[in-house]
This record gives sequence, C-alpha cells and structure tokens, in this order.
Amino acid sequence: MPMYQVKPYHEGSGSLRVELPTCMYPYPNVHGRTGSPAPDSGHVQEESDPSLQALESRQDDILKRLYELKAAVDGLSKMIQTPDADVDVTNIIQADEPTAFSTSALDLNSVLGKDYGALKDIVINANPASPPLSLLVLHRLLCDRYRVLSTVHTHSAVKSVPENLLRCFGDQTKKQPRHEYQLGFTLIWKNVPKTQMKFSVQTMCPIEGEGNIARFLFSLFGQKQNAVNLTLIDSWVDIAIFQLKEGSSKEKAAVFRSMNSALGKSPWLVGNELTVADVVLWSVLQQTGGCSGTVPANVQKWMRACENLAPFNTALRLLQ
Repeated sequence: MPMYQVKPYHEGSGSLRVELPTCMYPYPNVHGRTGSPAPDSGHVQEESDPSLQALESRQDDILKRLYELKAAVDGLSKMIQTPDADVDVTNIIQADEPTAFSTSALDLNSVLGKDYGALKDIVINANPASPPLSLLVLHRLLCDRYRVLSTVHTHSAVKSVPENLLRCFGDQTKKQPRHEYQLGFTLIWKNVPKTQMKFSVQTMCPIEGEGNIARFLFSLFGQKQNAVNLTLIDSWVDIAIFQLKEGSSKEKAAVFRSMNSALGKSPWLVGNELTVADVVLWSVLQQTGGCSGTVPANVQKWMRACENLAPFNTALRLLQ
C-alpha cells in the first residue's frame, strides 16, 4: 500500500503532449532578404560616432609621426659615431686629475645624517678567519682625515682571536672625551658568513660584503670622479670580489691580464689617484695568496706602490 496518494495531474487516458523548442534563441535572419533591408537591421547600417572617428584619426596621425621619428633616428645613428663595446674607456682620463690621493671637504652629516649630541659610530662585524684587510686600510685613511674613535671587541660566540687582530687598531686608550671625536669606528670579531656594517643600529639594515662596505667608507673622503671613472671603479671592485676571490683559475688569469693592461697606462687602476678599486683588489690578492705566483710586471710595481703607503703596510703586518 503506498504511503502517499497523489491525484492524477491530467484527466483522461490520453498521454500528455509537450512541445519542445527547436532552438534556444529565435532571431530573424538578416541575410535572408537581398532586395530590401533586413528587418531590425538598423544597427548594421548606423553611422559610427563622430568622436570615435576623431579618436581613430588622431591615433593614425600619432603612429605616422612615430614611424617618421624612428626613421629619422635610424638615419642619424648611421651618420654619428657612437661609443661601442670595442672602445677602451680606460684611455678617457681627465688631464687635470691630481697625482696624489686628494679629498675635498665633506660634511659627515650629509652622508651619515645629523644626530644631535651623539657620535656617529660605524659598527662592523667581521669574521676573524677572513679579516677584511681593505676595511683596515680604509680605517687608517679615515684616521688621517677625521678624528676617529676606534675600538675592537670580540663576540661571546668567538672562542679565540689572534692577538694581532685584537690590536689591529693599535692602542685604544682614549685621549679625548667622546664628544670631541668626529666619527666612531667599532670592529667586532664575530662568526658571520659575510662582513656586515651598520652606522645607525636602530634605523637601518646592515650592509653586507667587503666590497660594498669599502665603497661606502671610501665615499666619506669626498673624492670627486667623473662618470666614466666611477663606472670603472665599481667594475674593478666587482671583479675583485666575484672573479679574483671566488672565480676559477682562468678567471683569475684574465683579471691579471686586465690589471696589467690598465696599470700600463696609469699608476693606479683608475687614473692617477688611489681609489677604492686599488684598496679592494690589493686586499683580495693578499687574502687569496694571488701575489705569490707569477704576477705581471705592472701588477708587481703597483703592489709595491700600495705597500709603500703606511695604511697598506699596517694592514699587511696583520697577516704575518
């Protein structure tokens, strides 16, 4: 017996007939009539908006002008001789460059920011297993330029540090009150994978890498260089870090050839002045022992010139 009884939906014994549609959306055929316009075809023959026509015309004019400008530039490029990769930019040196390491007056507040009543302190974390000689050279040069308060500390995680590294800044006894110094230089021997630097511990992220830190420290001397020399200096610093220090034997041989060629044209790597490129390359050569093998004549002469300067000689004694 069924649970629910439902009355029949339709009466009678005949079957219910349902008409199903043959298409989803009926629409008159616009192509059916050839002699007269199709019904509801007014939107086909409707003229376009005048503002749209003006926009299309303007676009065509702009494209035409662009093609004309491109053709003019292509023609000028064939008439004017432009620098290319084959030009040796090391020959482009200003004749009025000084022959000695010179610096111009530089306001430390413009570089390090103004902090009333506080000493601007540069803090560097370095691994004693690989001492950054370039930073020690630059520290000595900074001491000749500014009144620098130098201190050396050892992180608690470091078990032992050679005595010569603990005394890399010499005697650390304060001879003046702290507020009379222009710059603080704090070196912390710490187990870090890369050398790190901060000069505003609370507001900046660390600068990593000996080459990047050397660039920053050398900027404190206010040395003026043209755009070509600045590009060459940055290139030499990158070559020192990525090819001479971390590259293969073939890459190192190529670096020596490039150095020998550049030093055959000028006493220093970039022009007639000592730059950060000389400091970093000399440091990497000493760290990797690259100067112990066969070294080209111009490179040997350049290394002797570096080591005749007191900052380089002082840093070199740390390796002995």
